Amino acid sequence: MGFRKKSKSPPVLSHEFVIQNHADMVSCVAMIVLLGLMFEVTAKFAIMFITVQYNVTQNAEDKPESVNYYKYGPKDIATVFFYLLIAIILHALIQEYILDKINRRLHLSKTKHSKFNESGQLATFYLCSFVWGCSILTNEEFVTNPTFLWEGYPHIHMAFQVKFFYICQIAYWFHALPELYFQKVRKEDIPRQLYYICLYIFHITGAYVLNLHRLGLVLLVPHYLVELLFHASRLFYFSDENKQKGFTLWALLFVITRLLTLTVSVLTFGFGLSRTDNQGFSLAEGNFNVLTVRMTCLSAICLTQAWMMWKFINFQLKKWREQSQIQAIKKKAVSPKSRPSKKDSRGEQYSSNCLFTSVALKKKKKKELQYCVQY
Repeated sequence: MGFRKKSKSPPVLSHEFVIQNHADMVSCVAMIVLLGLMFEVTAKFAIMFITVQYNVTQNAEDKPESVNYYKYGPKDIATVFFYLLIAIILHALIQEYILDKINRRLHLSKTKHSKFNESGQLATFYLCSFVWGCSILTNEEFVTNPTFLWEGYPHIHMAFQVKFFYICQIAYWFHALPELYFQKVRKEDIPRQLYYICLYIFHITGAYVLNLHRLGLVLLVPHYLVELLFHASRLFYFSDENKQKGFTLWALLFVITRLLTLTVSVLTFGFGLSRTDNQGFSLAEGNFNVLTVRMTCLSAICLTQAWMMWKFINFQLKKWREQSQIQAIKKKAVSPKSRPSKKDSRGEQYSSNCLFTSVALKKKKKKELQYCVQY
């Protein structure tokens, strides 16, 4: 009876050691920050990391009680850093206790395994963000009155839920950068993930800094719904390759969301903000309502939507051509060129037809996998 060889633990502070224990190391840093609340000397410094800063109390006209609002400032960097640590910890918990257990049951290949983990993490985040964003939109009444998107600009005051939502959004997308290293993402997948991570950071941070948090929230919620549908459909596809109906609904909502984003953006920057009385540029007041800033923001949004539509159209055309080729191969395999005269030739023709059909089915499965993996 042979003895099992114990797996050697990696050297301390090596790449493999950091990757295996990064969640524990980050948890220690977060605990140090929390322990700072126990002492008066460090409490003021620790609070800056944990709670949102720049509280402003105002008396509302329609409410007898005062209302607390928040502005943004340099101290928000510390808050973003702390919740970046929390995002890394939650990422590791979801990976270990949910996704890894499902992966063991499905017995996925390395390529599918990587895509399944990516979709599982993003689907969880999109679901939470979508529900949270809908709750904020309902409470703040941004949807019922579209003029709220530009009336009273600059919108330097934010409700607690709005500011905390943006802090968590920025922290999550910044945490996605070190996760590329922690999750050992393949080199060919890194550029694709870097593209959308940087786009999220750029647009969300831009809306936060330029006091366009209302517009950013209205545009993020439907976008997150579409992305949630896509990654949920991809998860179902990996569990059962016959489940592809979700991709059809996703393709329809994807186009509608792009048109909605362009319409709301043009309405806000082209008509709403350009006609407000408070025109000017002032860093102290948080006012960025000048033609240059408006056109830059609108151009950035339009270029991003155009780039997404270009990728979407090219992908759909490529998929359509591949399916046409598969259908042509199947028809060619089913209908033989000449009718055989002998029984032996019939058996040979039948075996060749089966061979063509099996090859076609294998190619079809391979192309269907590319539909979910390459996008």
